[in-house]
Amino acid sequence: MQTARQTGSTGNGIKLALAWGFVGIPLVWGVVQTLLNTLKAFH
Repeated sequence: MQTARQTGSTGNGIKLALAWGFVGIPLVWGVVQTLLNTLKAFH
């Protein structure tokens, strides 16, 4: 008997990576900008 993990296609991995990139890139950008603005405030 096969599980859902064994029957998944590699296309799902690509979709998952794109979804993480779609969320992660703007998130990282926001964190970096916040840190840069914080550093400016303390100078």
